[in-house]
Amino acid sequence: MDIVVRDVSMVFPASAGPVRALGNLSLDVQSGELVALIGPSGCGKSTLLRLIADVVQPTSGTVEVRGGPPARARVARELGFVFQHPGLLLWRDALANVSLPLEVGGWGRRHQAPHQPAELLELVGLKGFERAFPRQLSGGMQQRVAIARALVTGPPILLMDEPFGALDEITRDHMNQELLRIWAATRTTIVFVTHSIAEAVYLASRVFVFSPRPGRVIGEVAIDLPSPRVPAVKDTPEFVRHTAALRRALAQAA
Repeated sequence: MDIVVRDVSMVFPASAGPVRALGNLSLDVQSGELVALIGPSGCGKSTLLRLIADVVQPTSGTVEVRGGPPARARVARELGFVFQHPGLLLWRDALANVSLPLEVGGWGRRHQAPHQPAELLELVGLKGFERAFPRQLSGGMQQRVAIARALVTGPPILLMDEPFGALDEITRDHMNQELLRIWAATRTTIVFVTHSIAEAVYLASRVFVFSPRPGRVIGEVAIDLPSPRVPAVKDTPEFVRHTAALRRALAQAA
């Protein structure tokens, strides 16, 4: 298992009283798997990603990443993170934005970088845009740069927090297809947070359904659609069956 979460609770202090973000949450993610997390707003999905990434520590319970504590995985650069907003530096072109983690981490001085930034830009479909600045790129193109940046250190695990939530539906569908292509090429373990039922079904092999706060896993839906997945699968009875199963699980969570 790449990720093992056992009985995790997370309580944040607040002026109006403690906020329980997660309550006795447990789940596993296998190596090379793409799983989705879905649930109502505020149910702790993003908090779980932060716990896996060692940004915060759980109030109780345990989180293991690749057989050890999240801190070890973070120091070993085994985690990449993609947010809803690309977070690109406006004064750096696409190539320089992708190169940033290598510069900050001292790659090249102590050890060889696992990927070349230009090669990753080609992987995400941006060959020819290496010298383009963020203002010259569409929202979808900026998010592709962010994905390339997250992959440049070769992390075996990629955490994605609603990365396509701000995009229009057409661009979002295209980015879903691109993500599946990138995942097939890299076999990176991906944990993907979304509020879209269709997106979760299209991308994931398993979908974890979260309860309202304090979040816990109240359902797990296995998605047995054929691979490689193509947009036409969304018109099949099997796809409709899976989306209906997720809707029922979410209705029970409400």
